[in-house]
Amino acid sequence: MIGHSTVLIEIGGLKVLTDPYFGVRGNPAYGRPVPPARTREELAAVDGVLVSHGHWDHTDARFLGSLPADVPVVTSKWTKRLVQWQGAKRVVGLGTWEETRVGELAVTVVPALHVIVAVGFIIRGEGRCIYFAGDTYHRPFMKELGRRFAIDIALMPVTTYAIPMTMGERGAVQAVRDLGPSVVMPIHEGLRPRSPLLRTGQTPERFRARLEEARERAEVVILKDGQSWTG
Repeated sequence: MIGHSTVLIEIGGLKVLTDPYFGVRGNPAYGRPVPPARTREELAAVDGVLVSHGHWDHTDARFLGSLPADVPVVTSKWTKRLVQWQGAKRVVGLGTWEETRVGELAVTVVPALHVIVAVGFIIRGEGRCIYFAGDTYHRPFMKELGRRFAIDIALMPVTTYAIPMTMGERGAVQAVRDLGPSVVMPIHEGLRPRSPLLRTGQTPERFRARLEEARERAEVVILKDGQSWTG
């Protein structure tokens, strides 16, 4: 867990980074209490990057512009031009359900619903299937994801703000029911609204309690920035 929605996924010797964001201060509305656990330079040697959408806390122009020309940045066809404008040299823009490869890994762009155009990703390799949700609300397409893919690990938002930008605790429980993952890892936890009016009492721990109350068997792995998990 690098921080917020930036996660380093390692499968079969390949490294894929999700939604790179290395800002340390946030913006006027949202502060970043803890800086990212790694610097841009420490994560320069990745094999691929996934960008779910174009919000400021999910893209990092300095990082994208520093990537070698042979490192693919996979995003949606709607966000492709933005990622190119930010400096990425090899951008793969796909529609939903379309697939590309990062080395031996299969990467499928899947639906998401956010306040701007966004997507999620399915990453498959070495017999494992990982779902990276990006920013999304719970919607019926998650049932389709659960039918199409045997998801081992779901990296997804499980809390939200008073003005909901992603699914919150209740929606995340429904998402787990639809997706059927073995493990859930909360993401999108690295920013805090500066105004108390925008904050909620939602936490990954409360989500885990709700999941247990709903008798869903998925394991919830809560990673602090800088922590890793192997499964």
